[in-house]
Amino acid sequence: MNKKRAVRRTICFAALAALTSAFAVLELVCGSTDIALSDVFGALAGRDRTSASHTIITEIRLPRTIAAALLGGALSVSGFLLQSFFNNPIAGPYVLGISSGAKLTVALAMMLTMQHGVLLNSASMVGAAFVGSMLSMGAILLLSGKVRNMAQLIIAGVMIGYICSAVTELAVTFADDANIVNLHNWSQGSFSGISMDNVRVIAVIVAAAVLAAFMLSKPMSAYQLGESYAQNMGVNLRLFRLALILLSSVLSACVTAFAGPVSFVGVAVPHLVKGIFGTAKPIIIIPASFIGGAVFCLVCDLIARMLFAPVELSISTVTAVFGAPVVIAAMLSRRGQKRGV
Repeated sequence: MNKKRAVRRTICFAALAALTSAFAVLELVCGSTDIALSDVFGALAGRDRTSASHTIITEIRLPRTIAAALLGGALSVSGFLLQSFFNNPIAGPYVLGISSGAKLTVALAMMLTMQHGVLLNSASMVGAAFVGSMLSMGAILLLSGKVRNMAQLIIAGVMIGYICSAVTELAVTFADDANIVNLHNWSQGSFSGISMDNVRVIAVIVAAAVLAAFMLSKPMSAYQLGESYAQNMGVNLRLFRLALILLSSVLSACVTAFAGPVSFVGVAVPHLVKGIFGTAKPIIIIPASFIGGAVFCLVCDLIARMLFAPVELSISTVTAVFGAPVVIAAMLSRRGQKRGV
C-alpha cells in the first residue's frame, strides 16, 4: 500500500511539473503577436537581442509568466496554511477578507504617493499590503474568540472583505483622474506590467516564506490531529499559530502588492491537490499546492489574455469561474461529512 501511494504521488508531482512547463511555454508563445517556439528559445538563450520578439519575450511575457507561477503558488500555500490554522477547507486569504485588506492599504498608499508624484517601490508595496493583511487577520482573530461557529466566522471574513473592497472603490472614485486607470486596473487583479526587477523581489519573498512553511510541516501534521496532541508532541502552540499567521499574511500580501486581489485560488487549489494526492500531510501538500497553484494561475492567465483578445480579462474573473465551484463542492462535502457523523 505504501509503495502504491509513493508511486501515485510521484506520478502526480511529475504530471504537475509537466503541466507547469507546458503552460509556461504557451504563455510565452501565445499572445496578440504569436511567436514561434524557436524564437522563444532563441530569446531565452540571448540570441538576436535586437529583434521585436526578443523584447516581447524578455520584457513582457517572461516576467509575467514567472510572476503568475510564483504568485499562484504563494496564494495556494497561503490558503493551505489558513485552512490548517482554522481547520476549515474553505478558509483562504480572499474568502476571509485578508486579500481585500491588503488591497485597501496598498490602494491608499498608492494614492498618497501618486499625489506627490512618487511611485511606490516593491518593498513599500509589500509592506503596505502586509499591514492590510495583518489588520484583516487581526479582526478575524478577534472575532474567532467570540464566534464559536466556524460558518459564522467565514461569513464575518466575507463581510470584512466587502467593507475593505467598498472603501477601496470609494478611494478610487475620488482619486485624481490621472491615477484612476492605474488604480482601477490594479484593483481588478492582473499579472501584466510586472518587470523582472519585480520578479526578483517576488522570488525572494515567496521562496523564503514557502521554505519556512515547509519547515513547519512536522508541527503542522501534529496540529492537524488536535491541539492536545500537538502540545503533547512538544509544539509551542502560541509560536506555531503566530508563524502560520505571519507566513500566510506575507504570501497573500506579496500577491496583492504585485498582482492585486486574486480570488479563490487559495481555497480551490489546496482542496483539489488533497483530492488528487489522497492525503493532507503538509510535507506533501505544501509543495504540491505550490506547483498546483502555479499551474492554475498560468492556465487562468492564458485564458484571461486569449479568450477575448485583444481585450484582457482581470485574472480574478477567470479564477472565480473555475475556483468558486470547487469552494461550493468543499462546503457540500464538509456538510455531508458532518451529517454522516
